[in-house]
Amino acid sequence: MPASASSKYRPETRLVQAGTLRSQFGETSEALFLTQGYVYDNSAQAEARFKGEDPGYQYSRFANPTVSMFERRMAEFEGAEAARATATGMAAVTLALMGQVRAGDHVVASKALFGSCLYVVEEYLPRYGVTSTIVDGTDLDQWRAAMRPNTKTCFMETPTNPTLEVVDIAEVAKIAHAAGATVVVDNVFSTPLWQSPLELGADCVVYSTTKHIDGQGRCLGGVILGSDKFIADNVHMFLRQTGPSMSPFNAWVMLKGLETLAVRVRQQTQTAAAVAEALAGHPKVSRLIYPGRADHPQAAIVKKQMRAGSTLVAFEVVGGKKGAFAFQDALKLVRISNNLGDAKSLITHPATTTHQRITQAQRNELGISDGMVRLSCGLEHADDLIEDALAALKAI
Repeated sequence: MPASASSKYRPETRLVQAGTLRSQFGETSEALFLTQGYVYDNSAQAEARFKGEDPGYQYSRFANPTVSMFERRMAEFEGAEAARATATGMAAVTLALMGQVRAGDHVVASKALFGSCLYVVEEYLPRYGVTSTIVDGTDLDQWRAAMRPNTKTCFMETPTNPTLEVVDIAEVAKIAHAAGATVVVDNVFSTPLWQSPLELGADCVVYSTTKHIDGQGRCLGGVILGSDKFIADNVHMFLRQTGPSMSPFNAWVMLKGLETLAVRVRQQTQTAAAVAEALAGHPKVSRLIYPGRADHPQAAIVKKQMRAGSTLVAFEVVGGKKGAFAFQDALKLVRISNNLGDAKSLITHPATTTHQRITQAQRNELGISDGMVRLSCGLEHADDLIEDALAALKAI
């Protein structure tokens, strides 16, 4: 289905059909092109291909037909003009930021970031003369105060990892654009199904496709989406020359994952909402956060910019680290892992895993207590997960 035709279809249809490139054999499933390079009809064609005068593939570090199908399908799903796939989600984040900045530039980022993202902003970018200001993403006045004449981009994840805090994308975009800066949004916890940052004013959206897009714990991957101009100016050449390319096999797996994403994420979201409802008010759960509940700290923003909640639930159990460990270890169905968005339900203790590198004071500021756990709901029956969680709470 060509891009011009797919735009009239709904997201579920685009997830199955968009961007398909069929070979001369007319295969039903997307073809897997496991090739490093490509041959040319003659020397003149090779010269023209490298000059950009002849369309086509040159080398799979630059582009590959299977990867191109995945990029096109993701762009159609997101509502973006262009997309570039990367080897991992962190490669996508790093490239989206590094491709925009030069020595002397400034970045503003929300403080509620995944540990590796925070490392890129606070430790990696400064090596190249790029300074940063970290703000409370929910405080618009802090975004305004942080803007400088040399601010190049603003970066946030929303909902955040692991506290499911929600940042007002539209309002931050207005502030950033008034200062001449772009906005990059990590949309992993929501997926394109429930939130559309580009429609809200963001210039770029990034994903770890390792999560819901694969959704079955198989492959690493990432993707960067934006306008043709944003990708051409900031991403295309950086990706081509530095090489964080997605493998064709992983792209093929991601294409297969996209076919079932809408079905999976809908069910997982319904399950997460049911689990949140069952655990809210439990005497051994001192705090629970789930987007879509009336008691969410940013409930009004959730209602404004998200079409549904999330596949994740964050909650704090009594007893601190000891209580959290006892709870996790008592679970029979849910497994301990630092991944998320999987068909299997997974649980994480952020303070000792994904966010262990930051200081205790930083964790306290972010609301990541020693008793907090992050539950990623899979495709098991909601009642089985609820029963497993309720039984495990008895171990505290």
